[in-house]
Amino acid sequence: MYVQYSTYTELCRGHDCRKIICDKYKTGVIDGSACSSLCAKETLYFGKCLSTRPNNQIYLGIWGNLQSVIKCQMEEAAQLDFGTDPEPRKEIVLFDKPTRGTTVEKFKEMVYGLFKAKLGEQGNLSELVNLILSFADGNKDGRVSLPEAKSAWALLQLEEFLLMVILQDKEHTPKLMGFCGDLYVTERVEYTSLYGISLPWIIELLIPSGFRRSMDQWFTPSWPRKAKIAIGLLEFVEDIFHGPYGNFLMCDTSAKNLGYNDKYDLKMMDMRKIVPEINLKEIIKDRQCDSDLDCIYGTDCRTLCDQSKMRCTTEVIQPNLAKACQLLKDYLLRGAPSDIHEELEKQLYLCIALKVTANQMEMEHSLILNNLKTLLWKKISHTNDS
Repeated sequence: MYVQYSTYTELCRGHDCRKIICDKYKTGVIDGSACSSLCAKETLYFGKCLSTRPNNQIYLGIWGNLQSVIKCQMEEAAQLDFGTDPEPRKEIVLFDKPTRGTTVEKFKEMVYGLFKAKLGEQGNLSELVNLILSFADGNKDGRVSLPEAKSAWALLQLEEFLLMVILQDKEHTPKLMGFCGDLYVTERVEYTSLYGISLPWIIELLIPSGFRRSMDQWFTPSWPRKAKIAIGLLEFVEDIFHGPYGNFLMCDTSAKNLGYNDKYDLKMMDMRKIVPEINLKEIIKDRQCDSDLDCIYGTDCRTLCDQSKMRCTTEVIQPNLAKACQLLKDYLLRGAPSDIHEELEKQLYLCIALKVTANQMEMEHSLILNNLKTLLWKKISHTNDS
């Protein structure tokens, strides 16, 4: 119990996070739409801690009368590296860009260059830059101040924030509510895992892991509702597959990263390990390796080790859809109606077998995805759960 409590105090450092952010705000270094509520009016409160890593603070929050989720970085954003921990947060250089005297046009060039490095040559990057500037104008006075620009630049170093901006008009991305420095606030999602039940840490400590996994399967929605949630995940996979700003790779496809609301619409809880394909390829191409085990990012993005060069290849083996189907297999097959169980199982296994290197992969990808969505939707379209 003592060890578990000590772990909790390491993971949950909301007080430290708030102090760092508010000190910077009060000295005029940063500004943003959530700063006044967090640091002056004190109408933005930290609630229950959801953090799983000390450097990424996640809390349920209350902003006035609205339920929210607060995310704050306690260390510098981790680069796309393999097996290395990020350096401790260096406050000396944090919020150091853009510098005093930088014009709005120069800041736009900085943002454009960052997007080009992360996303590659995309025809509509200028549109994305304008979207960022609109968001950075926290007080909506029609101009971006230097403190607002410093906050925006810090946030753009975070893969999750960038993806949330790109996908803000998509149904399965939580809405951004505000920001202050590299702290940002999103809409609250009622259910914060694909399945299972939230228990106090003292009870979690006493339950064997095998029994806990069985419990997770007991505490799931009814099958039609699970089908609706699954359709949401398949739609999200479509959203990030060759979208307007390139292809994004899901590198940690686990139940804890997915949630859903009271209407059983899927919402992505954690998108930190969803990364631009072009960015991942750039990082991995010179990675030394002895075996394929050296060529993994996150838990799910795997490439092969070229033994002749002792370097990782750049092509990720398994597409996002195959990873999503692997996650959904037991979730959907448990309790599935008998008249579709066999066909559903067949389609899920075809999906899991998808490989990026296969001929006509994109055609197979679209066909299997549409088959699964159609199969599930036909079964629930006449029910209240649809």
